[in-house]
Amino acid sequence: MKIRNLIDFNDMSLEEWDELKQLAFRIKRSPHEFRDTCRGKIMATLFYEPSTRTQMSFQTAMMRLGGKVIGFSDPNASSVSKGETLRDTVKIVTGYSDILVIRNPIEGAAYASALYSHVPVINAGDGGHLHPTQTLTDLMTITELKGKTEGLTIGCCGDLLNGRTVHSLLRALVRFKNNRFVLISTPELRLPDYVLSELTRNGNSFVEVKTLEECIGDLDILYMTRIQRERFRTPEEYAKQAGVYRLTAEKMKLAKPDMAVLHPLPKVDEIDYEVDDDPRTMYFEQAENGMFIRMALIARLSAAERTGRAPVYPLAEGPFCKNPRCISNHEKYLPRLTKIVDGEERCCYCDQKI
Repeated sequence: MKIRNLIDFNDMSLEEWDELKQLAFRIKRSPHEFRDTCRGKIMATLFYEPSTRTQMSFQTAMMRLGGKVIGFSDPNASSVSKGETLRDTVKIVTGYSDILVIRNPIEGAAYASALYSHVPVINAGDGGHLHPTQTLTDLMTITELKGKTEGLTIGCCGDLLNGRTVHSLLRALVRFKNNRFVLISTPELRLPDYVLSELTRNGNSFVEVKTLEECIGDLDILYMTRIQRERFRTPEEYAKQAGVYRLTAEKMKLAKPDMAVLHPLPKVDEIDYEVDDDPRTMYFEQAENGMFIRMALIARLSAAERTGRAPVYPLAEGPFCKNPRCISNHEKYLPRLTKIVDGEERCCYCDQKI
């Protein structure tokens, strides 16, 4: 692979994705063949917010490849609690390791980490922004179920505003031909503009609807998500949205016999327990695939050479990104880095308009 870091699925070419996918399927078929791939390598996991599947699948992936794991799952048990900056934490930890995996509630934290890391960085989720390794998991699972990732009708339901898994998945799927998207949410939780603009720019067909019942019969894939309590400012705001969408056995009767239900997990109350036994629900198999695709990714990226001292970046002169959840508004030393997308200036950290 040519890429050094995975901050966004779109960092890689479709040829690199195909290579990675094929490796993941090889590992799934014959995992014993890869048990020494990362022997002598160390992966650091910096998890600034809770995780079960992502953290454990990364740890398990590295151990199954023969490597070791260091890191923390509670920033309060690290020097972060003493006020250490992200930059300093990254510089120190990547001095001890061969690959860095970071999850952070602040958007753009993974991109910022890559500026100062001596080793490859993998984004394990940055706030409500992106979650590229979940996207790798989703694409691998869709390929396994449907034999393709194009020409599909995909419904995304729930918290589309804060759902980093949805953002990553849609931005990936627009790169494949003839996919159609159905966006199911309340007006308050509709997809953010920077993702909608990607759908429009790539000429993809999409519709926004308010109920599952009006569209479930048309779907090849239903991607359910929970309403994310931790992304709301107040319990009252969360309460207004919680429980709006619920997948039940009655609604599943309206779906195609071969529709597949995916979910990045954890699920709370958006899927009835009885639906778990429906053969069309594939989220537990999806979670297992996450380990295999992460094994493939670690195997490829951990072979990269270490870099020396990070470049000296010019400091930003005052705030430049209007997104209060952007890392540039929390770590004040970060340089002002922007890009032009469709003639608009956007923040390199969080993708929002400047």
